[in-house]
Amino acid sequence: MNPLLNRRHFLRHTGQGLGGIALASLLQNEGLLAAERPFRPRIDEGKPFAPRDPHFKAKANKVLVIFCSGACSQLDTFDYKAQLVKRHGQPMPGADGLVTFQGAQGNLTKSPWEFKPRGQSGKMVSQLVPQLGELADEMCFIHSLTSKTNTHGPGENFMSTGYTLDGFPSVGSWATWALGSENEELPAYVAIPDPRGTPQSSVNNWGAGFLPAAYQGTDFNAAKPLRNLNRPAGLNAKQDKATRSFLQRLNERHLKKFPGDTELAARISSYELAARMQLSVPEVSDLSTETRATLKMYGADDATNPLKAAFAKNSILARRLLEKGVRFVQLFNGAYQTGGEGTSNWDGHKKLEAQYTKHGPVLDQPAAALLKDLKQRGLLKDTLVVWCTEFGRMPTFQKGASGRDHNPDGFTAWLAGAGVKRGYTYGATDEFGWKAEQDVATVYDLHATILHLLGLNHERLTYYHNGFERRLTDVHGHVINDVLT
Repeated sequence: MNPLLNRRHFLRHTGQGLGGIALASLLQNEGLLAAERPFRPRIDEGKPFAPRDPHFKAKANKVLVIFCSGACSQLDTFDYKAQLVKRHGQPMPGADGLVTFQGAQGNLTKSPWEFKPRGQSGKMVSQLVPQLGELADEMCFIHSLTSKTNTHGPGENFMSTGYTLDGFPSVGSWATWALGSENEELPAYVAIPDPRGTPQSSVNNWGAGFLPAAYQGTDFNAAKPLRNLNRPAGLNAKQDKATRSFLQRLNERHLKKFPGDTELAARISSYELAARMQLSVPEVSDLSTETRATLKMYGADDATNPLKAAFAKNSILARRLLEKGVRFVQLFNGAYQTGGEGTSNWDGHKKLEAQYTKHGPVLDQPAAALLKDLKQRGLLKDTLVVWCTEFGRMPTFQKGASGRDHNPDGFTAWLAGAGVKRGYTYGATDEFGWKAEQDVATVYDLHATILHLLGLNHERLTYYHNGFERRLTDVHGHVINDVLT
């Protein structure tokens, strides 16, 4: 008889297994297991945004994410490939019959823009973004990122939340849930959509998922302030203040009747924040107090390019929010619109040169000015800047088109500011920029690194949901230590 089917062996192994489970449970309860316990923040539900200590000493206490929606091509911006220039017009070796997201691929195609060495680092950056190129010595490039998807919506979800599906918390939600905010008058987390609209995955990019709703991003931009913020017509400022004071007294009295009701406390807190925002949001959104020199530096006064001017104003708004102590700011460049390619984002399938010629200037001057402005005001000392996109582009043009298809196998992000090396390059794609092959990194690794710089251990920052200890990095991710100072 097979011993695995023997009753005596079965009962013995079952008993040993149950004993092991019981022992593991006891050790876990006593904190004696080798694995570390989850490290969840202690939150006063009446003050959900009160600042909280990180797990360990942080190098950054604020984050700015500049998200280029539509999959900005690494090969036309920051990832120079000499072989792509040398073999322009030739078939790509090893790619016979290759079919990607939108179909078959044509020949290798060099960038329409020349690359030049920049700064002391000599980093090769495209003339598509010359002003960002001038700041290459401030940047820490990661050229070996990979994604799990080649589709825009899931790709945006993955970059913003660590999951391709909807309904998971964004990076900003995890950060503000863990750390709160340094400003009680403004939201802890602000998403600034592109002037032309939202990205393809829309609010999923700044949603709270299964975290408490208080930690979702508040979305507004320089052109469209928060909805329903103004006081009702016929109610003057004095009457409005008196009404809010009376309501506060009623809420405090009501809360005393239900001590320990965290949901009620959180709801009252959110109403009180909304009331304070009636004053703080219009103030921070009012760019009329900026000097002419600042507006000119960002391009906010450029009457010849209204899209650039609008994004420039959003970039100034991002700086003002960080100045005020907002913990996490997400600044989007590019939006999803139906009705034709090339109208609103970086999705360069058919006419890449014509499309990017429009989009490059919209990003370049405002984003470069934002980085310079943060530095000259001393904000880069404690602010981490992350430039990213949902995935990359192919080194070939699509057959029958003059643009590049989606490429999740190798693309670029860059970091700047608190805690990261300056003028540094990590990882590399192959000689054509198709696949990451040196120090291959994942979006999980990028997220782990962002949390690490905020003083958070990505493996211990968890939230119990539907039977799982959920975390931003799922069961993956490693801090990219080589990029850290």
